[in-house]
Amino acid sequence: MTYRRLPSLNALRAFEAAARHRSVTRAADELSVTPGAVSRQIRSLEEGLGLALFLRSTSGLAPTPAGAALLAASGAALDRLEEGVAEARRAARPVPLTVGAYALFASRWLIPRWGRLRARHPELEIALTTSADPLELRPGKFDAVIAVAEDRPRPGFRVDRLLPIETGPVCAPSLIEDGGFRWAGKTLLHSRQRPNDWARWLESQGITGPDPEAGPSFESISLALDAAREGLGVALAIRGLIGPDLASGRVVVPVPGLRRSTRSFVLMMEAGRLGEPALQRFRDWLLEQAAEGWGEGE
Repeated sequence: MTYRRLPSLNALRAFEAAARHRSVTRAADELSVTPGAVSRQIRSLEEGLGLALFLRSTSGLAPTPAGAALLAASGAALDRLEEGVAEARRAARPVPLTVGAYALFASRWLIPRWGRLRARHPELEIALTTSADPLELRPGKFDAVIAVAEDRPRPGFRVDRLLPIETGPVCAPSLIEDGGFRWAGKTLLHSRQRPNDWARWLESQGITGPDPEAGPSFESISLALDAAREGLGVALAIRGLIGPDLASGRVVVPVPGLRRSTRSFVLMMEAGRLGEPALQRFRDWLLEQAAEGWGEGE
C-alpha cells in the first residue's frame, strides 16, 4: 500500500498562490480568505518541511530555490487535480440516450407524452432526432429508432410494434352538411410524404366518385391535417395520431372506414443491447404507453 507523506493541500494552495502572485494579499483575494490565514498556512508548510520557501522584503515575496522548485511541482499538480475534478464531474453525468424518431410520430404522439416519461424516469437523458426520411432512421445510427416498418423479425434487432398505421378521412365539422356528408364538391387534401394514400383508401372502401389525384398537395401529413382543420378540404389522417383533434371536435370523421397498412410505427434497437438499463426503461415505458393507446381506441 502506497503512503504519500504530503503537506496539507490547503497549505500547498496558499503557498502556490502566494508564490505565483508574489503577494500574500493577492493570494488571499484569489482564495477568498484573509492574508493572515495565507501567512499561517505558509508558515506551517515551511515548518513542516524544515525549509525557507520565501525571501521576504518590502518589495514583496521572492521564492527561494526550494520555493521555486516547489512552485513548479505544486502548480502542475494543482492543475492536474483541477482537470481530474472536471473529468469526474463529466463522468458522473448520464450519457444521453440517442433516439431517432419519425417526425410525425414524434410531434403528435411522443412529445405530448414526454412529460409522463420525465415523471416516470427523471434520470433518463434523451437526445431526440426527428426525420421524415426513413433512410435517416437507422438503428445503428441511434441507440433506438422509432420508424415506419413492417413489424417482422429482423436478424440482430429487436422490433416492437407501437402503433398500427390505419388511415381514414377527417374534415372540419363545417363540411358536414344537413343530412350527412357528401363527396361531391369536396376537395381532397394530399401529403407528398404519402402521395398514393387517397387512391388506396378510396379503392379499399369501394368509393369511385372523387378523383384521387385532384386537390392540393402539402409537404407533410401534419400540414394536410392543419388544412383540414381550417375547412379547406378532407385529409387522410393516421387514426392513432389524431385522438386529441377528434376529442376536441376540431376535426370529425365524415364517413367510417379505415385502411390498415402492412406497416406500423415500430421501435427498433440492437438485440444485444436490450439488457442495458436505460434502453430497457425507455422501451418498457414506450410499450406501456402504446398499450394504453390501443385501449383508448387511438
